[in-house]
Amino acid sequence: MTALDVRELHVMEDLDTVSRLYAGIWGTAADSPPVSAEVMRALSHAGNYVAGAYEQGRLVGASVGFYGDPVGTTLHSHITGASQGRGIGLALKSHQRQWALARGLKRITWTYDPLIRRNAHFNLVKLGARPEEYLRSFYGAMDDAINGGDESDRVLTAWDLTAPEGPCTFDLPAGVARGVRNDDGRPVIGPTDADTVLIDLPDDIESLRRTDPSAAHDWRLAVRHTLGGLLAEGARVAGFHDRRSYVIHRTTSTAA
Repeated sequence: MTALDVRELHVMEDLDTVSRLYAGIWGTAADSPPVSAEVMRALSHAGNYVAGAYEQGRLVGASVGFYGDPVGTTLHSHITGASQGRGIGLALKSHQRQWALARGLKRITWTYDPLIRRNAHFNLVKLGARPEEYLRSFYGAMDDAINGGDESDRVLTAWDLTAPEGPCTFDLPAGVARGVRNDDGRPVIGPTDADTVLIDLPDDIESLRRTDPSAAHDWRLAVRHTLGGLLAEGARVAGFHDRRSYVIHRTTSTAA
């Protein structure tokens, strides 16, 4: 794999390139990217995080973040976009981690769509981050190539920078409940009255939004009901099993 050069960005020429990269990834018009070069310039100038990953001199990924709450402890990573499959996202997150630690920060937060399996696996397994709060329709309906007009439910996720780096794995305990089960591409809601609950995800929600919007909407509602409900009750996400299922630990069991 070609070595990546990840560095902070400050000048408009570089930030214009980032805005075009984002527009291509999210499938928006070139003049309406998810984040404009002007906003990135303001954030960078104010001391926030704007960085790009370069492969043989070509921009292949970028990340934008700003200081968050609690003040003095947290960087909120607003948007990261990268080409898939070459370790670019991990390189950006590692750079972001070192940037935050150098400034005395203890955690990085961000939001992501809880239905996207590869993002859940990357965030929970590769990084060891953990979802803390379910945010219903956080941005409203988003009609870009990734979100496909779906409601923009997100989970607020925190990465503890004081924890050891490396993949985060664990053994699945016996007696788990299947809170949501993937039944031939459709979600089936089940019991959540065990100490450990599994919540399956669809194989490819982005493709499903294009080919079967009704099924995609069913998945949105099922995961919103189960994952959102459990987090609101105080349960915690312990990990991601077999690249397809959230593992939820409840503080107490309830009778069926």
